[in-house]
Amino acid sequence: MISKKRALIIVVIVILITFSATLAGTTYLGFKTDDKIIIPIERYNALRELESKYEKHEYISKFLKDNFLYERDESDIFEGSLKGMVDVLEDPYSEYLTTEDFNSLIEQTQGEYSGIGVYVSVTEDNKIVVVSPIEDTPADKAGLKTGDFIFKVNGVEYTGDTLSDAVSVMKGLPGTDVTITINRTQKDGTELNFDVVITRQNIKIETIKYEMLEDNIGYIRITTFDQQTDEDFKVALKALSTEAMVGLIVDLRYNPGGLITSVTEIADELLGETIITYTQTRDGQREYYNSDKKKIDVPMVVLINEGSASASEILAGAVKDTASGTLVGTKTFGKGIVQRIMPLEDGSGIKLTVSEYFTPNDVNIHGIGIEPDVYVELPEDASYGPEFIDEDVQLQRAIEIIKLK
Repeated sequence: MISKKRALIIVVIVILITFSATLAGTTYLGFKTDDKIIIPIERYNALRELESKYEKHEYISKFLKDNFLYERDESDIFEGSLKGMVDVLEDPYSEYLTTEDFNSLIEQTQGEYSGIGVYVSVTEDNKIVVVSPIEDTPADKAGLKTGDFIFKVNGVEYTGDTLSDAVSVMKGLPGTDVTITINRTQKDGTELNFDVVITRQNIKIETIKYEMLEDNIGYIRITTFDQQTDEDFKVALKALSTEAMVGLIVDLRYNPGGLITSVTEIADELLGETIITYTQTRDGQREYYNSDKKKIDVPMVVLINEGSASASEILAGAVKDTASGTLVGTKTFGKGIVQRIMPLEDGSGIKLTVSEYFTPNDVNIHGIGIEPDVYVELPEDASYGPEFIDEDVQLQRAIEIIKLK
């Protein structure tokens, strides 16, 4: 439920922006005489009408400044009203970004930032949930898991409404500590609450790891899709191909997603001539992402789990719908919407959900996820990856499938 006060601020800000845009986009035919400007009456009436509406925002702003018990900077009040305009959408993936938040987001897409190394989202009941810890980061080493709920950071409670604030607190200078309070539901249904003290560090994400497994089966792990990932993937694929690779395993487990441009470039290397995905806006406009004739000519298995989200699901969905490979693991996270990042002149920005995406067979997986072709659950305490092949039953099954092809 949106409060009247919050709704009022939103309406006022919308009016303010409309007023500014009208001023910027209108040519006023008039002339100046002494200290006056003469304009046509219809322009004058339009200005008066807009001014009276804008006046309400100014009145509220001044009232807060003059009467609120505690002193607050005017810029904070204005920033809050901008944040409220996006918050009223009640979409956990859309937010107004301060200059600091915007720069932090851009840093992440470039694969380097300072923090604990965890991707989070918001549940339908407004909780902050761990999508996945980033491999070999402080969060990963501290034992954070997909599905953990974060409800306190440094002793302060946070919900989905304050996700960006929680993320800002979790980031910080390398070498400093942050305390995360976790709620975890265990397999027997019992809930466990506990604190984890994590030391922040500079995180440079290596999004591609690859090696040749037994019997010349290639293995490529993709941890996220950032600006460099697709180029690194091409290097890995070429290197494995020159070693007489007879099969390929692409590991998307605990990959929370990333840039749609990056994942579609990777899909283009694997699928042959087909639709990879398409996005659709609320008015039905579609944008298609297609692959060319290039296609991998060896059997392929894609590993997925509950931590595979967003861009990972684009690749998994395309592989499944085009029968280009076999999905092995557990059902994916289920994020089937796309956000656009819009920078503003002062360095701030907006992240806004603008479309939903569909698999080649017209399936939108938002809130649903993608089922694997072969269901294999990893034991709760098992590690995963080639270095833990004895524990990684999902990887073992992937190898078996390729050997049978």
